[in-house]
Amino acid sequence: MTSTSVKPSIKLSSVTQRTTGAYALIDSLVRHGVSHVFGYPGGAILPVYDELYKAEQRGDIQHILVRHEQAASHAADGYARATGQVGVCIATSGPGATNLVTGIATAQMDSVPMVAITGQVTRKAIGSDAFQETDIFGITLPIVKHSYVVRDPQQMASIVAEAFYIAQSGRPGPVLIDVPKDVGLEEFDYVPVEPRSIVIPGYKPTTRGNPRQISNAIALLQSAQKPLLYVGGGAVISGAHEEIAKLAEHFQIPVTTTLMGKGSFDEQHPLAVGMLGMHGTAYANFAVSECDLLLAVGARFDDRVASNLEQFAQHAKVVHIDIDPAEVGKCRVPDVPIVGDVKNVLSELLARLDQPAELGKTGAWLARIEQWKVDYPLQIPTYSDQLSPQEVIAKIGRRAPDAYYTTDVGQHQMWAAQFLKNGPRKWISSAGLGTMGYGMPAAMGAQMGVGKNQVICISGDASFQMNLQELATLAQYNIKVKTVIINNGWQGMVRQWQQGFYGERYASSNMEVGMPDFEKLADAFGVKGIVVKSPDQLEQAIDEMLVHEGPVLLDVWVRRDENCYPMVPPGKNNSQMIGLAEPVTKRPVEVIHCHSCGSDNKANHRFCSECGTKL
Repeated sequence: MTSTSVKPSIKLSSVTQRTTGAYALIDSLVRHGVSHVFGYPGGAILPVYDELYKAEQRGDIQHILVRHEQAASHAADGYARATGQVGVCIATSGPGATNLVTGIATAQMDSVPMVAITGQVTRKAIGSDAFQETDIFGITLPIVKHSYVVRDPQQMASIVAEAFYIAQSGRPGPVLIDVPKDVGLEEFDYVPVEPRSIVIPGYKPTTRGNPRQISNAIALLQSAQKPLLYVGGGAVISGAHEEIAKLAEHFQIPVTTTLMGKGSFDEQHPLAVGMLGMHGTAYANFAVSECDLLLAVGARFDDRVASNLEQFAQHAKVVHIDIDPAEVGKCRVPDVPIVGDVKNVLSELLARLDQPAELGKTGAWLARIEQWKVDYPLQIPTYSDQLSPQEVIAKIGRRAPDAYYTTDVGQHQMWAAQFLKNGPRKWISSAGLGTMGYGMPAAMGAQMGVGKNQVICISGDASFQMNLQELATLAQYNIKVKTVIINNGWQGMVRQWQQGFYGERYASSNMEVGMPDFEKLADAFGVKGIVVKSPDQLEQAIDEMLVHEGPVLLDVWVRRDENCYPMVPPGKNNSQMIGLAEPVTKRPVEVIHCHSCGSDNKANHRFCSECGTKL
């Protein structure tokens, strides 16, 4: 829909004052509870920045000056994911606006509520190829939930209210507001619009599930022998963590999550099987290949989860719950489709369970999954003189279990997804678009949203260089983000694919030549830099990083040719993983000979089982 296709019903304040469009914009943001905006000024947006300056002086709002507009959109995105509130970014016209595009597309793919405000040339100059003019409204149409060009300053307050409502209702997403320079300067009689007072005819997302379909879902759950809960980002967005746990425990259903769904279910829980898909756990992928009922909750059957749709959960009946009707049946036609908010639908389903589940029905299924967990655990390699990436990430996760984690994109992202155990909204990663350079700016935004809580960015040496200039933003505002570079001198995932599928032709993926000294780079920006090159340095460096009061850049050199496994190759079904070790129960038992009494002991024993001598 476009800004001219609806006539919203709004509630106006009785207060009227003579002011400008720019004032109306900033005042409306403040009225909507916006405490932080991320942006970069320029000519066309200067009227807005002038009012933003005044608002900052009054203590109404804080502007975070990024060093590149893309970082502003990623920071707004990270803020929104960490807090559940709408993130706001601002840029000027032309290149300022187009620099937001990658971040807007990232937010659209991952259903993140964001309002992006752009400057534009004056109304009379639109269409004349004026200096720094681009049609950002047209450019972003495919990657926004809605967009506006403000033609009349009197519409400013209602447009902002409508934008916030659209961004965070139904399936969340980014909304663009393009503000011509003269609209920002023009005076008019300003009447504020009350937040959450917007009613848009024709726009009413379905939030309650169909009762008959819920009954059908319950019937399938009651009869299933090998059910599996497949949970995506929609569960995080709706805050359905308690409902998912209650449902899983009631029916004793194992739970697997997508990359976006991490944090929606306690990964320490006995029913948790971790992430599924291309780099998911072996036991999650085996489970989805053998289940007889797949309950998809706020997930969209994307290609990184289901590389081969025809063979994905091919033995299962499917119940699909999602607030977006366009997602239900898009990739896999479900046996029971339910359109509605995940939390609401699961609450309704749970309320209708009038009797306890049949005990032991899924016992054999759970035992089979437990055996897969024993046979195919996630591997953490250790080396005498090198660090493995898995070891680094796992140790950080153990030292900071309650931190909010952001990532960039690549091998380190998948290792982080495998080894970090995150709480609700504490996993922040570009999943759908896979945006390198996302991690550190998103961490900045998350940190501004969660205050004193710890925020850690797991990055790679290639991804980090995409937006390394944001070290300056961290330094300026003393944003205490800790950024960890898993440094293997490669575009790691590209190298792994080139090794496995392109005949080891490493075209343009080696990043060693030209790589900066990250420790010195951090120091140049006024940020604490630490480098780790050997296993014996790691733990002290992690402790030093975590106790430092300001931002830290930790550069950890890891084994260069480590690959991320398991991996489902393109076009294969989820059970056809590569990189799996021989099942633990089938491996020959290694023994250590006791020199004191002559008996043999299992290799993992520290003391002889016969005489007690240290082995």
